[in-house]
Amino acid sequence: MNDHIQPDGSDAYEGAHEHDHGALGDAEFAEFMELAAEEGFDLEDVEGAIEAAGHGPLPVLAVVGRPNVGKSTLVNRIIGRREAVVEDKPGVTRDRVTYEAEWAGRRFKVVDTGGWEQDVLGIDASVAAQAEYAIEAADAVVFVVDAKVGATDTDEAVVRLLRKAGKPVVLCANKVDGPSGEADAAYLWSLGLGEPHPVSALHGRGTGDMLDQVLEVLPEAPAQTFGTAVGGPRRVALIGRPNVGKSSLLNKVAGEERVVVNELAGTTRDPVDEMIELGGKTWKFVDTAGIRKRVHLQQGADYYASLRTAAAVEKAEVAVVLIDAADSISVQDQRIVTMAVEAGRALVLAYNKWDTLDEERRYYLEREIETELGQVAWAPRVNVSAHTGRHMEKLVPAIETALEGWETRVPTGRLNAFLGELVAAHPHPVRGGKQPRILFGTQAGTRPPRFVLFASGFIEAGYRRFIERRLREEFGFEGTPIHISVRVREKRGRKK
Repeated sequence: MNDHIQPDGSDAYEGAHEHDHGALGDAEFAEFMELAAEEGFDLEDVEGAIEAAGHGPLPVLAVVGRPNVGKSTLVNRIIGRREAVVEDKPGVTRDRVTYEAEWAGRRFKVVDTGGWEQDVLGIDASVAAQAEYAIEAADAVVFVVDAKVGATDTDEAVVRLLRKAGKPVVLCANKVDGPSGEADAAYLWSLGLGEPHPVSALHGRGTGDMLDQVLEVLPEAPAQTFGTAVGGPRRVALIGRPNVGKSSLLNKVAGEERVVVNELAGTTRDPVDEMIELGGKTWKFVDTAGIRKRVHLQQGADYYASLRTAAAVEKAEVAVVLIDAADSISVQDQRIVTMAVEAGRALVLAYNKWDTLDEERRYYLEREIETELGQVAWAPRVNVSAHTGRHMEKLVPAIETALEGWETRVPTGRLNAFLGELVAAHPHPVRGGKQPRILFGTQAGTRPPRFVLFASGFIEAGYRRFIERRLREEFGFEGTPIHISVRVREKRGRKK
């Protein structure tokens, strides 16, 4: 992490003083900084670490445009590494569609929409479907157009979608490799999206200026309205791979046919959030129905499922991952669980079709859960049947447990007492004749819980996992991922 306070000492979040200290109050923050000074830490670095860990969700930037205009190349340029798969062939499927990026000291998420299905209801429908899901999850959009080709009918269709969404847009005129191409870029004023930024994603030309404009329109932090209204409904994303029973489950908990399953792949419609009474409370289920899987287009449909899942998870507070218990746990199931964890959402695992399992399948399912989903053993689990309604009453307590863990905060004094006992009883292994120690720490944020630990040397990944396990044993944190960052005390003296 390279986050620090602004050079002039101003708030990174304008007019939101409480964000300076993460989740720490003024008195707790002052006490903590005193402790840091005693241990010889650079106070600016400590403050930057708390701010970075306490930032909450990162703003989301969607990169949209028709096929082969260079979206994935631009995404790789933005994130500073070759991670998005780049191929001339449309329809390339990737495991991940969301990446973390940093520019000019600010961090944000990038949603790549680089996978395509050429033959599903025409390319226009495919572009619109992808753009719809990406824009829905985004706080701002980079619209990529091939400056050499100019604006096409498909580009015009995406422009209409962008206008309807009302999100801030930065127009990227890609494939401008030199001054001669800038005249081509100028023609894109005709799209009515403001100034086209001439860029060569392949060579990096102009990307810095474009990213400066992105930071102008991207909020410091996404607007979070969920959970703030008194008695307001909590937002639940019901996610899972296609045909796992999401729509059936939603209809069952609603007690009526709320969700129409559209079997035409590639069709678009306005997303609708379903208000559902469950367990005496109103919940807002973030709808993830829409594009369905066709067998002959399985690869592309899996990509769509990932994109749709990412959009739903970004909008929700808790993700209920529905898994077909009758089938073996698939790589796609694992990807979806990982996506929810990486997005920092509370997590519940719901195993559907439980009523159809015989003893042998139940035995093997338990083994699969241990091996394939052992990394999320902390998530509450419910065994349900969307068809019969079995154990639906257990869904709400599981969601409430996960949300409670997601919002739990441990006071700094109590945390440091716990860390002191832990380090004394189980010191870090000696490496290279040295034994790094965790000196102190604080919980800088919640939703999910985010901890910053300050150490005398490098802390190994295995020891970090040990600390996370003991934190869960001591303080609960059921149903929530935990983020732990470690800052090491530099050997040199403090800055003047």
